[in-house]
Amino acid sequence: MEAYKQEFIEFMVDSQALKFGDFTLKSGRKSPFFMNAGAYVTGAQLKKLGEYYAKAIHDNYGLDFDVLFGPAYKGIPLSVATSMAISELYGADIRYCSNRKEVKDHGDTGILLGSKIKDGDRVVIIEDVTTSGKSIEETFPVIRAQGKVDIKGLIVSLNRMERGKGEKSALEEIQERYGFPAHAIVSMAEVTEALYNKPYRGKIIIDDEMKASIDAYYGEYGVK
Repeated sequence: MEAYKQEFIEFMVDSQALKFGDFTLKSGRKSPFFMNAGAYVTGAQLKKLGEYYAKAIHDNYGLDFDVLFGPAYKGIPLSVATSMAISELYGADIRYCSNRKEVKDHGDTGILLGSKIKDGDRVVIIEDVTTSGKSIEETFPVIRAQGKVDIKGLIVSLNRMERGKGEKSALEEIQERYGFPAHAIVSMAEVTEALYNKPYRGKIIIDDEMKASIDAYYGEYGVK
């Protein structure tokens, strides 16, 4: 596993963005783990988060694109922090763009904030995590409506590795439906590998009992 992935897993735990216990997801599923990018609330956290995303984007898509698009609302700070990190780490000047939930009819009008998207732009979409692909379903037509753009792919922080609406994972379903690749900084398999029965800051994050709960969850909702 790349060093930045191990660091990112520990960063998620330290920031309490990744928690283990008993959670009910928006989908109604009972999950032993929960990912919430809203837990990143300080400047230092957002700076580091942007750097992890930047490294994952560089690994999966290179830097041959023009716009980083973050769907409202959580995608807005992600796109800003990551575009800044790309500039700092790689010297590439990538524009950021996000959508509004409601069209603004005064001042800076329209449905977009940040950079406008125009014909010929190459776009990478950035999100926190996806289980159903609903946000992509909402934002894909918004991006397409801006002109003839090339969507290079999607990057999320965590691949939950569970079924979406059908028998495949949400990321696989997005790739099949929209025709662009979808990647994550880390997967839950990598999280489990990094934390299972390994002390971190004096405690075991994933012990035998939690590992059994995770295995049971994937027995029911995992991709076959």
